[in-house]
Formats: sequence, C-alpha cells, structure tokens
Amino acid sequence: MIYWPRIKKIAVIPAPLLVVVVGTTLAAAFAGTGFALLDKQYVQIPVVGSTTEFFGLFKSPNFDGIKDKEVWIVAATIAIVASLETLLSLEAVDKIDPIKRVSPTNRELIAQGAGNLVSGFLGGLPMTAVIVRSSANVGAGARTKMSAIFHGFLLLVCLLAIPSLLNKIPLSCLAAILLTVGYKLARVSLFKHIWHKGLDQFIPFVVTIVAVILTDLLKGVGIGMLVGVFYILRTNMRNPYFYTIGRNGGKEAITIKLAEEVSFLNKAAIQVTLTNLPAGTDVIIDGSNSRYIDPDVLEIIHNYRHNAYTKGIVVQLKDIKERYDVPPLKDLVYKPEPIAQTVN
Repeated sequence: MIYWPRIKKIAVIPAPLLVVVVGTTLAAAFAGTGFALLDKQYVQIPVVGSTTEFFGLFKSPNFDGIKDKEVWIVAATIAIVASLETLLSLEAVDKIDPIKRVSPTNRELIAQGAGNLVSGFLGGLPMTAVIVRSSANVGAGARTKMSAIFHGFLLLVCLLAIPSLLNKIPLSCLAAILLTVGYKLARVSLFKHIWHKGLDQFIPFVVTIVAVILTDLLKGVGIGMLVGVFYILRTNMRNPYFYTIGRNGGKEAITIKLAEEVSFLNKAAIQVTLTNLPAGTDVIIDGSNSRYIDPDVLEIIHNYRHNAYTKGIVVQLKDIKERYDVPPLKDLVYKPEPIAQTVN
C-alpha cells in the first residue's frame, strides 16, 4: 500500500488488489498451523446457492416498531450521522478531484434518503457516502457517476458469483487498506496547512478530531460544530464594519463601510460607534458590500440618521434599504430655527 504505487512500471496493478491477493494467499498458506486465522477474522457474507435463497435475504419491515420512541431516536441519529458523513465525504472528494468539480449536496442527500428508504423496506442497512471508497474511486481514475453505479453492480455480481472466494479474504487486508487511505486523508501536511490558517480554524479542527476519537462521530462533529460556531460569532462581532476618516472640504468626513453579513450580534458595536461620532462631521454609512443587514441594525442606522442633526452631523446612507417608518432617504442637516424679532 505504501511502496507499490511509487514504482511506475508496476503501479498499473492497484495496490489494494495486490494486498487482498497476497493476504488471502498467506492466510491459505498458514491454514492448519499455529498462525492460522480464526473464522471471525475473515470476511463473512451470505453464500447464495439459488434464486430462492437470494430473495430470502430480503426482509419485510416490522411496522410495530413505529410506536417505540427508541426506534425514532435511533432513526434520527442514523439520519444525522449519515448526512454529516456524506457531506464531509463530498467536501473531501471535491478537494481531491483532479477536475475540481463541486458536488451537488442537495441532490446527494435526496438520493441517499431515497436509497435508505428502499433499503429499509428490503431489510437492508442504511447507507452513506464513504470517503475511503470514494477516494479509492478517484485514485483509480474514475471521472463520472457511472463509476459508482458500476461499483454497485460489481458488488452484486460478486455476491452472487464468488461469495465463497470473498469469504477467504482476511479482514486485516481491508484494515490495512482503510488505514493507509485514512492516513493519506489526514496526513501531517494537512495539520500544518490548517495551523497556518490561524487558531480560529485550527482549534475547531483539532477539537473535532479529539471529540470524535473520545466519543463517536455524531457527538464529535456536534462538539466541533459548536466550537466552530463560537469562532464564527466571535469573528462576526469583531468585524461588523470598516472605519475610515478623511476630509470633506474643511470638515472631517467619516465613512463606515458595513461588512458582508451584519447580524444582530453587531447591533451593540455599531450603536456605540455611532453614538461616539464627533459632532459637526460628515458621516457616510455604506452598505454596498452587504448581502444581509439585520432589521435591528437597520433600525439603529435610520434612527441615528433621523436624530443626527441635533449634533450638526450630516448623514448619508449608501445602498441601505429604506424602512417604512422613517422619512425618505435624504441628507439631514442641522439648521437652527431663526429667532423671532420684535419690531418696536
């Protein structure tokens, strides 16, 4: 698995296939000796001898379990774990795809859900996208979805044609293949790459790995997501806008350019900034880069524009939508009312 692919002249033969052949041959050679493997250390799939036995593998679901809350809990857990594993696998495969395509995640989850429904009605186990087989598929030169269909067809043919031969494969061979592929996906250079991205990327990454190892996939990913959300909120609160100071004639001009996403978490920071702006300045609040501005933040901005004239501040709003309860968009300039004069 490690050295065979480095020899170009013989690398045309896949290393995993060689591992299976050599491992099966060694297991047969040591049969009957003190080094022989136990039955449970081999692949175990049902041997089908007739059409009746083949269709006998299918089981009808027991709908009485639908009343059991434990069934619903297990079903929800499997659905979440399978969906997360599929999305993680898709992201990993997209990164190693030599053509650099982007997989349609919605279509994949819909297909997976439909497939699991059919599998459940036939007595089968739920399925999910698996990074090891997917990466092996990419490594073998696959380019289209037909490779996955062909893979399933080959599994069915092997199940029907050579089940006895497959049961002679030691599980240790498959473990060696999985470990090697897994190491390639989590190599040391990957950790270095995430480290150079900063602690806000590295800490959630490491926490997720440690949590998965100490608990399970669902809990580990959930813990990692919570840590990731914390850093997203932390970053979002720190960078709600960009603040620049310039001159407009003889007056000081301040430009506040809002970030791409301005959520309710930024409300306090923006309110404090607007409140502390010096009197008698020109202020431009620019939302041209913003895809979303929380309604609470919009209310603060419009209220400030409406009341800023009391400090002699001219406020201009750029690409910020109107609210129904504020005056039409225009500059508001503080103009003292004239003092009434008494004529003698």
